[in-house]
Amino acid sequence: MTRFDTDAAIADEAPTADVGPRMLLREARSVPLGGVRAMEVHRALPQRDLPLVGAWCFLDRFGPQRTRMRVEPHPHIGLQTVTWPFLGEVRHRDSIGSDVVVTRGALNIMTSGAGIAHSEYSVGDDPIPLDALQLWIALPESRRHGPPAFERHEDLPVLALPVTTGAAHAAVVVGEFAGAVSPASVYTPIVGVELHLAAGTRVEVPLRSEWEHALAGVDGEVAVASHAAASDVTTLADMHLLYLGTARSSIALEAEGDATVFLMGGEPFEDDIVMWWNFVGRTHEEIAEAREAWEAGAERFGHVVDHGDERVPAPPLPGVRLTRRRRRI
Repeated sequence: MTRFDTDAAIADEAPTADVGPRMLLREARSVPLGGVRAMEVHRALPQRDLPLVGAWCFLDRFGPQRTRMRVEPHPHIGLQTVTWPFLGEVRHRDSIGSDVVVTRGALNIMTSGAGIAHSEYSVGDDPIPLDALQLWIALPESRRHGPPAFERHEDLPVLALPVTTGAAHAAVVVGEFAGAVSPASVYTPIVGVELHLAAGTRVEVPLRSEWEHALAGVDGEVAVASHAAASDVTTLADMHLLYLGTARSSIALEAEGDATVFLMGGEPFEDDIVMWWNFVGRTHEEIAEAREAWEAGAERFGHVVDHGDERVPAPPLPGVRLTRRRRRI
């Protein structure tokens, strides 16, 4: 998914030294996709005071809605895209020859490395029901200058979680969770899990205490507490993000009705990042160079299979220097 908006530069302020446990609720904001696309998209990450959760640097939800998606070829650097659909079919094509249909239950993960381009079209010419998460993972220094890659995984680990009441299961989309490991290639310690709770479920979800975590509401409402006996409870609904911080070995969830949330987290990222449009880098100069290369049609990004000259143009750079994003909570 390309970004048709761009965030303003964020001041290079000193980060918060110690995180610790948090219960910080943030609402996803509506962002435009412009023109005839008229798609409803809600962005939960980045937040102005929370640029990263582990290596996760971006979370969009497009849907649920009935729409026609036509996202023309656009570029990425320095990140992985993780597409996790709930409803509908979207055709992904990229500049390394991938041509697949994204469907429920299948993970599609694209590694940009130093540069890749791709497009996303809903299947058919008419509006269809669509709903999905698209997330970005910032690549570490050891991988962000490497070659592009694409993977599709249809056989992901699914775990039944031990519950106090009800039933809960976890689909391990990327990384490691409760001893299960996704087959997807990742380059930093990370976790991304879809958690589904049946009505009336109470469950203690295991976490790695040295990592930071957040929960994204997908469907229904979940009461979240530090532990089962805690009196301080936060309600997480869809289109909201609950930042949990670090130093937690578990989190208690309770759902009166059926509910789905997405758990994201990982080792605090190795560096602050500069993120602008579809690019993740470390300096203003890197971003400007990538933008210039895309506008010039450079070989760095290749050519998306079965496309002609159509492409998403890069927006103009802001009139100020892009600076690194730092957590301020």
